[in-house]
Amino acid sequence: MEWVKALHVIAVIAWMAGMMYLPRLFVYHADAPVGSERSETFKVMERRLYRGITTPAMVATWIFGLWMAFGFGVIDFSQGWMWLKAAAVIGLSGIHGYFGALLKAFQQDRNTRPARFFRAINEIPFVFAIVIVIAVIVRPF
Repeated sequence: MEWVKALHVIAVIAWMAGMMYLPRLFVYHADAPVGSERSETFKVMERRLYRGITTPAMVATWIFGLWMAFGFGVIDFSQGWMWLKAAAVIGLSGIHGYFGALLKAFQQDRNTRPARFFRAINEIPFVFAIVIVIAVIVRPF
């Protein structure tokens, strides 16, 4: 189980890195003129980050997390912290999907949101990470 836990943590780190970097790329992309060389470069960077790192890391996080929860039977689902963590992971997965929709809008030159919007949503994944880490480490209930 220690190998599965290690792989889970590695996947979480990669997923969070992508989730915090992607909206930062959106900040700069939102200010780039449509069709410009800079805009096209951001499209490549965003696509590679989302499809090549962030999404595979999310899938690995889920696989290794579910493996630990159900494969080893070490999780007690009667404890509230596990449900809080599960809700936060589901929420973070939803944000991941939303970032995918924003990526698609940029790819099709349909983004209408200003850089300020992306600066604001850049913090959302970290808030979810805080909740998850506190739930797992502190186990407040």
